[in-house]
Amino acid sequence: MKKTKPPGNAGRAKDGSVPLPSPAAICDNPLLDPSEVTSDLHSALKRYWGYDSFRPMQERIVQSLMSGNDAAVIMPTGGGKSLCYQLPAVALGRTVVVVSPLIALMQDQAAQLGDMGIPAAVLNSSRPAEEQRAVMRAAEQGAFRLLYLSPERLARADTVGWLRRIPLAFFAIDEAHCISEWGHEFRPEYRQLNTLRQNFPDKPIAAFTASATRRVRHDILQQLQLREPHKYIASFHRVNLRYVAHQCDKSNHRKLLLAGVRAYAGESVIVYAPTIATVEETVDYLADRGIPAVPYHGQMENAPRRRNQERWMNDEVRVLVGTIAFGLGINKPAVRAVIHTSMPKSIEQYYQEAGRAGRDGLPADCVLLWQPKDAGLLAYFIGLINDPDEKQRAWQRYNDVRRFVESGKCRHLQVCLHFGQVPKWQRCEMCDNCGNEPEWLLAPPEEELKVAKKRKAAAAAVPPPPPAAPAQRPAAASKTLPGGERRDSDLVEFFKQWRRGVAQRAGVPAYVVLSDAALEDLCRKKPANLRELLAVSGIGERKAELYGGEIFAAFEAFGKGARAAARQTAQESPAEETIRLLGQGKTFNEIAQIRDRQLTTVVSMVSDLVEKGRVEYRIEWVGEEEHRQIAEAIGRLGSQWLKPLREALPAEITWDQIRLVVAWSRKESSDVGR
Repeated sequence: MKKTKPPGNAGRAKDGSVPLPSPAAICDNPLLDPSEVTSDLHSALKRYWGYDSFRPMQERIVQSLMSGNDAAVIMPTGGGKSLCYQLPAVALGRTVVVVSPLIALMQDQAAQLGDMGIPAAVLNSSRPAEEQRAVMRAAEQGAFRLLYLSPERLARADTVGWLRRIPLAFFAIDEAHCISEWGHEFRPEYRQLNTLRQNFPDKPIAAFTASATRRVRHDILQQLQLREPHKYIASFHRVNLRYVAHQCDKSNHRKLLLAGVRAYAGESVIVYAPTIATVEETVDYLADRGIPAVPYHGQMENAPRRRNQERWMNDEVRVLVGTIAFGLGINKPAVRAVIHTSMPKSIEQYYQEAGRAGRDGLPADCVLLWQPKDAGLLAYFIGLINDPDEKQRAWQRYNDVRRFVESGKCRHLQVCLHFGQVPKWQRCEMCDNCGNEPEWLLAPPEEELKVAKKRKAAAAAVPPPPPAAPAQRPAAASKTLPGGERRDSDLVEFFKQWRRGVAQRAGVPAYVVLSDAALEDLCRKKPANLRELLAVSGIGERKAELYGGEIFAAFEAFGKGARAAARQTAQESPAEETIRLLGQGKTFNEIAQIRDRQLTTVVSMVSDLVEKGRVEYRIEWVGEEEHRQIAEAIGRLGSQWLKPLREALPAEITWDQIRLVVAWSRKESSDVGR
């Protein structure tokens, strides 16, 4: 099959955005004839998205929007919300303006649409002025089916005037819960969207979100002034997810996390941590134990933060450790586990973050490793809120999430009731309170590796059992596809490597090339010609045109013995790198810059190395006088707890200085006790 480029597309920019197609190229594109797809939504669904059927509710939502109705859509993460406004844009042959809170998400969606042969553009201030003007001129000529804007951009008077010259179909508000003060991710800039109805009274408005309580749903309708909207509320019951909330203490918290990450070997995992320091410390902790991971938090520079996300999205690193900043717009279907290392701020936050798991419909685990101190930390931050109304809302969220983790009631039932859904059942059989927990959580953490080896040996001695029903199958062990068919793991890994190469050349996340679900179906069906390739779920005509030749060549190479190259792993652990840099005379600040870490993270690691005897303590790190004062305080109060020392010492002495001297003191005490 001849490989061609999208019309008017000379390749992607380095940031992953799709270059601007010319209006003439769009109008001449035979794949974009609205008259063909309007009459048959199913043919458009197959032609562009490569799907044979709609997911639940999608077709009714699409028909509502094509009929010119307002709509409010509450659909879980992974339910296919974006298709609900993208397909009408293609079928109607006019422009749908999508409001989204994240530039990266907008760029990824535009790139994905471009790969499918659907012209889309992103307009934001981060792009050069001339490029913005080119997008605006092309949009006036109807060049785009999807146009992505931020809420701030949409509120500008010049944007409103320009949009009136565009052949608009309707407005789609993504992550609509951000408009509500009762929502867990309230964004003041979303409030400006309440002018949409006034500025565009004849244009339909559709609101989309994955997590909204009854109160938030009412707020969305009121703020956007939706007119007799068609309401679509999907079930909040994610049947393939196993919810677990496990209480830990300081002694076993990290060991359980390590056991959990090891249990999903070879699979994609998200670890949520409460603070930037905890994110970095967790990444280093895992790396020192042979598990490469990348950090993601709000204080990272845009370039390294996006690079880390892309490495994880492209399967170069399987574990990502992030703060709440790693949330909206994460579109990776085959995440087998989401592990929270502390109590989240709200059930909505937990539901949305845990919902990043299992978007491919296969079993996945959502494990919350919480400690009693987490509640105290949440209460402390609520105490810092000045606005009385916001403080009241924060306390309500606090009480809800605390009941969730402490209750013995079915967790899926608690989630559904929280969002206003009243199920007919009382037990889900897919949570710890219903007696379903991951095996790694039931075994003592220190025994985890020993138990795993015994299980592996036992499994090798007997034939494998037949695959169980998806809802009962342990997520980490799942190597079967829906229908119970075994997959060829070598072939899947070979095509993942091929996909990474294509994605890297194009400068886009791997899922833009092919979703994990499409890749799995490709390896199961092993198409030998174009007709069979188009029968693969997730491969439409444009993707077949773009990648068909390479796909057939890859199958041929695999048949001749080619296999995925072994992944290269870092030889030097974070601790070894830090020791080496200290030996070179680098300061803590220099090490922080070299390792792209916060200063506190570096000090914490050095303190740990000092206490373990791997690094010799240097008094110049702290200062002679400061060392003397801290050592005297330790002599009086002991070194078990840092807070009493902090309160007993002058304000100019820092936490970092205290940590270093405490590490030295503990090492001295252990040497004396031998």
